[in-house]
Amino acid sequence: MLSLIIEPSELRENLNLEGLLIVDLSKREVFEKIHIPGAVHVEPREIISGTPPAPGKLPELSRLETLFARIGYRPDRHIVVYDDEGGGWAGRFIWTLDLISHGKTSYLNGGIHAWIAANAPVTSETTEVEASQVNLTISDQFSATIDEVLASIGQDDVRIWDARSAAEHRGEQRFSARGGHIPGAINLDWLETMDRAASLRIRKDIQDVLNDLGLTTDKKIITHCQTHHRSGLTYLIGKSLGYDIKAYPGSWSEWGNHPDTPIETT
Repeated sequence: MLSLIIEPSELRENLNLEGLLIVDLSKREVFEKIHIPGAVHVEPREIISGTPPAPGKLPELSRLETLFARIGYRPDRHIVVYDDEGGGWAGRFIWTLDLISHGKTSYLNGGIHAWIAANAPVTSETTEVEASQVNLTISDQFSATIDEVLASIGQDDVRIWDARSAAEHRGEQRFSARGGHIPGAINLDWLETMDRAASLRIRKDIQDVLNDLGLTTDKKIITHCQTHHRSGLTYLIGKSLGYDIKAYPGSWSEWGNHPDTPIETT
């Protein structure tokens, strides 16, 4: 069985694995030019609600079922996910799979960049997909609500991981009515979790980086960004390291547009 984080060599050896489903969340123009043979394309907008003030929340169940039917989803398939940006959308898709209790998932470390760097096979041809019958059930086990985040503030056993930029965290850059951060939140920009010298793979020293910040395995972690796109990667990293981690899909778009939520700017 493939592990959660896999390298191009491992995927290349298993391209003909029975039941394998490869999902590409790259930009449409990238997918049309180059992708892994057999991969099906998913537009990132298909896995978010798109509804203000918190567009990053999960879409309606019927929309998810339509998407999963289109890509030929079955509960017994092993799903490998990748993108062209270092793992944000891919991690978001794996979080979505966790919400429907799909156990067999992998992330191609570094995505299409690492795949190309490894001289692995690529194509521009689209694969015919046989649609499936899909009935999904959503669990809230890996998703935090605004009330849950509120209740976690000041709790010694919980840490909030803010995956936005430092400027957003300080309130200097704002994409909601109010700027700043959730009180006590620890800031580690999602871009700082990837190794640009290694085709955007997850940093090999990421556990040490998290430990130094106090984001340790003995804490419950809630991660967010502006719309739970960038925090798709930080959720995936926490999951891969064995953390008790949830994502807050409302993220700062919900928190910063709410009139009464507590905010820090220091």
